[in-house]
Amino acid sequence: MASLSLSAILLAITSPLLLFFSHCQAAQSSTAPGPSSTPVNLTGILDKGGQFTEFIRLLATTQAEDQIENQINTSTEGMTVFAPTDNAFNNLKSGALNGLSDQEQVQLVLYHILPKFYSLASLQTVSNPVRTQATGQDGVWGLNFTSQGTQVNVSTGVVETQLNNALRQEFPLAVYEVDKVLLPEELYGTKAPAPAAPSPKRSTSNSSSSTTTKSHSEGPSASEQSNGGGKVTSVLWGGGVGLALICVGFLS
Repeated sequence: MASLSLSAILLAITSPLLLFFSHCQAAQSSTAPGPSSTPVNLTGILDKGGQFTEFIRLLATTQAEDQIENQINTSTEGMTVFAPTDNAFNNLKSGALNGLSDQEQVQLVLYHILPKFYSLASLQTVSNPVRTQATGQDGVWGLNFTSQGTQVNVSTGVVETQLNNALRQEFPLAVYEVDKVLLPEELYGTKAPAPAAPSPKRSTSNSSSSTTTKSHSEGPSASEQSNGGGKVTSVLWGGGVGLALICVGFLS
């Protein structure tokens, strides 16, 4: 009887504690979602959409595909992808894509990805600019979002387009179709012209030296020639007068 009473007392004490800890664990799991138990395949989602062949090719050639899918399935923040259609790539100017280096193509792909899950509703109130996966040591590569009603627009500073069809909008991945390739200012912005080279300074000493040399090479100036001629005329005149006086004295 005593042991039965002790068991009942222990049960009465521990039951509320167990219930309390179970509630805490449930609340914690609901506020901080963990990685998805079912692997998410970004390429499969894009392939099912049927008009993202060029974007899928870029994901593969830049080797960003495996990195992105691994992060999607291990991150507690999720990811958001903006997928340009094939028409969006076809509308690019000639050389806009092929003119990029391998590293720049990787940056272009990562610029279409946010390292966090965003629903369309959350993008309407987000603080701009929103960092993309292309952000690194060289600065923030961000996107700006504006909304009108339920319509959300995304801007890079070079292009602006609407977020159209949501191919997927379930944590941990949101994928939105866009009709334009999101061209970052860091790669496609107008570059400032290079400063003009300073004109060479003329040396004052050289100028003076050249002027002096030129004066000597050109001979005496006109005034010097005039003074010299006057001196010669005076000498001849004086000599003539003296000779005339000598002759007069001899005759007398």
